Amino acid sequence: MNKPILLTLSHLLFAALGFALGIYMLPILTAPDAPSDDEVAAAASSAVFQAEFRRDLPGSDFLHWGEGKVMIGRTSIVLQGAIAPGPDYKLYLSPEYVETEDEFERVKPRMVQVGDVKTFENFVIPVPATIDPAAFNTVIVWCESFGEFITAAKFR
Repeated sequence: MNKPILLTLSHLLFAALGFALGIYMLPILTAPDAPSDDEVAAAASSAVFQAEFRRDLPGSDFLHWGEGKVMIGRTSIVLQGAIAPGPDYKLYLSPEYVETEDEFERVKPRMVQVGDVKTFENFVIPVPATIDPAAFNTVIVWCESFGEFITAAKFR
């Protein structure tokens, strides 16, 4: 190959790599401060259900995972732990346990979206008054933009 083609290809490769890195880093750089341990404990004190996010779910991988204790209450859902950073994460409640993207898509019409996940270490997400967590059995973190399963935990 000649030099101009190699230079063009290398520049395109690094531009694509920089774009992908930007998509990955932007949510980390713009994330609000995570709630403190005291804020997590206060929100968790009214939890009715408790479950565990685990890294080893079939739909999780080294870029899409969650781990830690998740506490579900009438007014908030709280994570004491961490999830892999990423864009456009949503928290869902599901009437059925799912642990892969295909299962999520199949059950999604029966799920309810609780809110946006904007922090990656600990979170406190308010539950709208119109949602009764007791009507569901699973909490799920899902990346809406890329259709990626992040993690799930069955609490009932």
